[in-house]
Amino acid sequence: MDLPSLAAVLQAALSPNQDQRKAAEQSLNQIQFTPQHLVRVLQIIVDNSCDTAVRQFASIHFKNFIAKNWAPYDTDEPSKIAPSDKDVVRDHILVFIAQVPPILRVQLGECLKTIIHADYPEQWPRLLEWIKHNLQDQQVYGSLFVFRILSRKYEFKSDEERIPVNRIVDETFQHLLNIFTRLVQIENPSLEVAELIKLICKIFWSSIYLEIPKQLFDPNVFNAWMLLFLNVLERPVPVEGQPIDPEIRKSWGWWKVKKWTVHILNRLYTRFGDLKIQNPETKGFAQLFQKNYAGKILECHLNLLNVIRVGGYLPDRVTNLILQYLSNSITKNTMYTLLQPRLDVLLFEIVFPLMCFNDNDQKLWDEDPHEYVRKGYDIIEDLYSPRTASMDFVSELVRKRGKENLHKFIQFIVEVFRRYDESPIERKPYRQKDGALLAIGALCDKLKQTEPYKSELERMLVQHVFPEFSSPVGHLRAKAAWVAGQYAHISFSDQNNFRKALSSVVSGLRDTELPVRVDSVFALRSFVEACKDLNEIRPILPLLLDEFFKLMNEVENEDLVFTLETIVDKFGEEMAPYALGLCQNLAAAFWRCMNTAEAEDEADDPGALAAVGCLRAISTILESVSRLPHLFVQVEPTLLPIMRRMLTSDGQEVFEEVLEIVSYMTFFAPTISLEMWTLWPLMIEALAIWAIDFFPNILVPLDNYVSRGNAHFLECKEPNYQQSLWNMLSSIMADPNLEDSDIEPAPKLIEVVFQNCRGQVDHWVEPYLRITVERLRRSERPYLKCLLVQVIADALYYNAPLTLSILTKLGVATEVFGLWFQMLQQKKKSGQMTNFKREHDKKVCCLGLTSLLALPADQLPADALQRIFTATLGLLVAYKEQVAEAAKAEEAEDDDDMDGPETDDDDDEDADDSDKEMGVDAEDGDEADSIKLQKLAAQAKAFRPHDEDDDDSDDDYSDDEELQSPIDEVDPFVFFMDAVQAMQASDPARFHSLKQTLDFHHQALANGVAQHADQRRVEIEKEKLEKASAAAAATS
Repeated sequence: MDLPSLAAVLQAALSPNQDQRKAAEQSLNQIQFTPQHLVRVLQIIVDNSCDTAVRQFASIHFKNFIAKNWAPYDTDEPSKIAPSDKDVVRDHILVFIAQVPPILRVQLGECLKTIIHADYPEQWPRLLEWIKHNLQDQQVYGSLFVFRILSRKYEFKSDEERIPVNRIVDETFQHLLNIFTRLVQIENPSLEVAELIKLICKIFWSSIYLEIPKQLFDPNVFNAWMLLFLNVLERPVPVEGQPIDPEIRKSWGWWKVKKWTVHILNRLYTRFGDLKIQNPETKGFAQLFQKNYAGKILECHLNLLNVIRVGGYLPDRVTNLILQYLSNSITKNTMYTLLQPRLDVLLFEIVFPLMCFNDNDQKLWDEDPHEYVRKGYDIIEDLYSPRTASMDFVSELVRKRGKENLHKFIQFIVEVFRRYDESPIERKPYRQKDGALLAIGALCDKLKQTEPYKSELERMLVQHVFPEFSSPVGHLRAKAAWVAGQYAHISFSDQNNFRKALSSVVSGLRDTELPVRVDSVFALRSFVEACKDLNEIRPILPLLLDEFFKLMNEVENEDLVFTLETIVDKFGEEMAPYALGLCQNLAAAFWRCMNTAEAEDEADDPGALAAVGCLRAISTILESVSRLPHLFVQVEPTLLPIMRRMLTSDGQEVFEEVLEIVSYMTFFAPTISLEMWTLWPLMIEALAIWAIDFFPNILVPLDNYVSRGNAHFLECKEPNYQQSLWNMLSSIMADPNLEDSDIEPAPKLIEVVFQNCRGQVDHWVEPYLRITVERLRRSERPYLKCLLVQVIADALYYNAPLTLSILTKLGVATEVFGLWFQMLQQKKKSGQMTNFKREHDKKVCCLGLTSLLALPADQLPADALQRIFTATLGLLVAYKEQVAEAAKAEEAEDDDDMDGPETDDDDDEDADDSDKEMGVDAEDGDEADSIKLQKLAAQAKAFRPHDEDDDDSDDDYSDDEELQSPIDEVDPFVFFMDAVQAMQASDPARFHSLKQTLDFHHQALANGVAQHADQRRVEIEKEKLEKASAAAAATS
């Protein structure tokens, strides 16, 4: 398509007529991959005679096409753009990027970013030469613009990926320095000069962000740069041309230059100028920086801050960065010495006023209270906030230099309180009181542990904080709630004061001002945590929940949800009457938050974060009522729509939280409903397409479906759950692109099938064994090898004759058992088993090997029998020791709880001793009570092993020790002795022959195991009687 025709199509794509627009878009889709199309679109973008709207649409089309097609995600996929077209685009985009209007330059800049990230240096080696040439020519702006994009490619790269930076700096930085020097020398510089200096600063920032390029270690070179930065830092920003609107003003070119200069100097100081964190190679640089520049920068920063003191303007971000520099200087003796003479002025005339409520706060409070709340709880806002930086400075000052500064700062705050108390109501310094309260709240950790302030905190709250709960000024009511929350955990000598504070915070939930209500909810969380007598809260619980959900309807804030979680956690099963209402309200809030997040199209906006919080709170509620299964039936209709929608790709941001809810719903409900079974295919599909990282989380509900919905799993043919599980597991186990750690949940799921479906899935034994052996042959990770061998053990326990015949048929029996015995024999230097470390692992192996003892002599030769028998004895002994050690550890833990905490050193010593004595791993899990077992079974985290490849690491093996399994009711000692006795009865000669082959050591072990089995029989009978007695008592 020629240029005029293409321009006409692009024009039609902007038509208000929907049919014309669709036809044009369809035409663009048809021709987008034709040769020269991309080149012609670029020609239209840079054609000044073309309509601006058409050029803009062309630039967006161009950007989107390049983003999608320049470098395909699949490297094996052939490029859809001809190499000749790529060459033309690369050459021409550089020429025109500086010539097009800013609105088009933004789009071309994004294109250039994509191209550079994909092609430099391999496919575009000429780029650096072009930049270098044009830095010396008239194309300075264009070359700096392109250079900035190139430098950003390496901003976060380290080690080998950063190697090209050295050549870039070598070739260009001297030219960059020359340009910077000329620009700084211009008198009455224009805004265009500011734009050029800003680009140079950004290039320098990206080049030094992670590492200092070796060229800058030359003191002369670095000094030349530092003189220029200090010049820019000291030089007053031009007064003429500054915008009046503060929002526009902070983005004005010269203030941007100031911000980037401060940013660079902060980075150099904190990352490369600190002697304590430098290695020998960079220590010299740090010494140079401290000696020659750090103090000078400090002086310039203090002078800049003085502008605020005299009523001048300084952008918030610049103020924030300067205060960060000063906070980092507090711990350094030489810097603190320089700071001291000006510290009082800084602290009381600059920092404290920044902490006080101001005109901008009042304007936002009055005009947009929702935005006021959002900014107050937004972590990102803290990066730019002078108030947050001021609080951090004061906190660091009293923490690191408290002896000289804490007393005088508190005296200053007390004086603010006194002036406030003595002033008539119409002249009270409300804003200063707000700042003083903020300071007291910010210093709570220090004051709570420092005398004489620690003893005075309750009196301070009563005298200076509590009265503000009824202040006529809204922001003081909010601040009183916040400060009260900070000190809710102190030990009140008069419990009436705690009650008064709690009552005031609860009253704040009904305040007329939204920010007061939000701060009150936030404070309430601390009071609920600190409350020793829940009767203080219990009577008003319905009121609290009512006010809470009214507020959730107004504000999307995850801190609100945290408070609800705290209440639920504190009251546990007492929340049962409210569980349905809570889940309904949280579900409604979740949908509102998701709609907001989708509208904003940002995963980290407050709506998205609050949505995650809503789901987490629902999980907390479900856990709190886990012993009341009927409630799960009630909440299911409310939660099903969330689970259905969010188990698709729409729910990637909340997938983990939704899976936890599914886990609870499938574990604690009386039965798994048919509606809940409709979620199975969604999880299988997600796992197949995009959710492999969530496999450990998906394992939990799938286990629940198989174990608790066993009949439906086995009998349902449409859909066929057995087949869909096989399709998924066989695909994952066979995938050569998946790491061993990615597929660890797969053998665990096969184990779930074999253990829960004994005698009912014979037709699946061979397929599962085949994929298990295939994966075992190429597995490298020890933990996965153990899991795969355990699948074979589970299959033997499921049906030993069938399994052995399949292994023989596949020709792998000798190979598999050889590997298994080899793994059983491997020991660490300490004598502990290298493999099969958990109690569960050992038990599964015991049951599998023991199942072979029942095979007749023609299927299990004497030498194999003897080897299996002795291996099982060794496993049983190791298992017995590990169970005993776990019980001992649990008993010691109970004693610790009664006696008080021990020191860390004592704990470490005990752990070492027990390791040496028992020969087991400190991380191996203990046996918990049944309720804990249930709860852990429903939590995904219990399944997730750590990504640790160290053979000696035990992290992998402590992940799901406490999970429920059908073999929990099987005692391996009793099972073993039953098999031995059956052999003795059915084939005495064979049994006698086996005994004769045992050496003294193994005979002793066999006798010990037999005695322990008898002991276990007695204990099991006793446990059964106790359970029956408890059940009878519960029903009477």
